[in-house]
Amino acid sequence: MSRIGKKPVVIPAGVTIAVGKDNVVSVKGPKGELKQAIDRDITAEVVNNELIIKRPTDQIRHRAMHGLYRALVNNLVTGVTTGYKRDLELVGVGYKASNIGNTIDLALGYSHNIIFEIPKELKVTTLTEKGKNPIITLEGIDKQLIGQVAAKLRSLRKPEPYKGKGVKYVGEVLRRKAGKAAGK
Repeated sequence: MSRIGKKPVVIPAGVTIAVGKDNVVSVKGPKGELKQAIDRDITAEVVNNELIIKRPTDQIRHRAMHGLYRALVNNLVTGVTTGYKRDLELVGVGYKASNIGNTIDLALGYSHNIIFEIPKELKVTTLTEKGKNPIITLEGIDKQLIGQVAAKLRSLRKPEPYKGKGVKYVGEVLRRKAGKAAGK
């Protein structure tokens, strides 16, 4: 039983949802417009300022799709109303980040700097304070795109388990390992 799928998606004031042909749900809000294609077996309809997602049978596949598409549409509604934000922290001596527009210049301990182009749908800011680790902030309305770009940035230098150096999410708890045991 999909408990998530059964919950209706509440449409806040200022947001319009339209279900088009080919089962494409488009959501317009104060921050922009997003679209999501829905599986042909799943139906979506707007009733009394709520979007209701329905499935035809209780097959495992239909139950899985039911909750999935309800969650995806709810993420679209949240994105166009409040937006999403993801912070990454650079931990390590000499690790630096600076941005010009949507291009990030990263110094991550390699022999060269890494120039990373952020998609135009996202807004990026870098913050470097004396005595603190540099922080990269990604903001936008598309949760999936922010997560994908943040994961790509993190993969450029994953945090290592001994000292914790690398690119990590703010608030991420790293599993640390003990170093060498002392000799006899």
